[in-house]
Amino acid sequence: MNERHTRNRIYVSEEEQELVKNFPILLAGSGIGSVIAECALRFGFENITIIDGDLVEASNLNRQNYTEEDIDTNKVDAIAKRLLSINSKANIKCLDLFLTLENVSEHIKGHKAAINALDFSSPVPLIFDTTCQKLEIPVLHPYNIGWGSLVTVIAKDGLTLDTLTKPEEEFNEVNVVKYASSYLRFWGNPQQWIDGVVEKYIAEEEVLPPPQLSIASWSVASMCTHLLFNIATGKKFKQFPEFYLSKIIDDNL
Repeated sequence: MNERHTRNRIYVSEEEQELVKNFPILLAGSGIGSVIAECALRFGFENITIIDGDLVEASNLNRQNYTEEDIDTNKVDAIAKRLLSINSKANIKCLDLFLTLENVSEHIKGHKAAINALDFSSPVPLIFDTTCQKLEIPVLHPYNIGWGSLVTVIAKDGLTLDTLTKPEEEFNEVNVVKYASSYLRFWGNPQQWIDGVVEKYIAEEEVLPPPQLSIASWSVASMCTHLLFNIATGKKFKQFPEFYLSKIIDDNL
């Protein structure tokens, strides 16, 4: 194992490290994706494509992998600079564009796993999933819920988030979080703190993006990197409608 990754030993074999190095992953969205990208790169994933057309804003700095110097610059340019400063030999491909219904298919091809970190402001995130399924590419969905992190995987032959949609209801990440909470409640593991956050968010008079914390960004990045490792090395992983939840809050305290 090379010097860069020698501290991965025992946890990761030399053969697995080589698989990870050459495993092409796609990050659609470089908000939470910016943190996932660094975690994955440091672990050993060196073939990473990131797509996003947004600029860095001051409001991103509480949880995304950017600095004050990056404000008003393209997110993909800023994260590419950071990633290459960590590993200058990595194959980092960044595309400064928004995925649309017309171009989503062409940018997915050639990858073996994808992270869907797109904003649910259009049908594109759901189309992204179905397109990946057709290409037999597993898709990770990461969610920042402040004191906790949620990740679910859309597999090539499994269910999709379409099953959570309802007629005449706008679908977004809150629907997924509500689903996860109801699932846990049904199986005797209620998470009242999640319900409380959702209720307060829905009750806000102004239309705002969901609240998020840096804690969950880094937690969800580690979860996604572990799942990418499992996918790349052929290990088992849970898929939607199951999911992974990690938290640092306890309703009983």
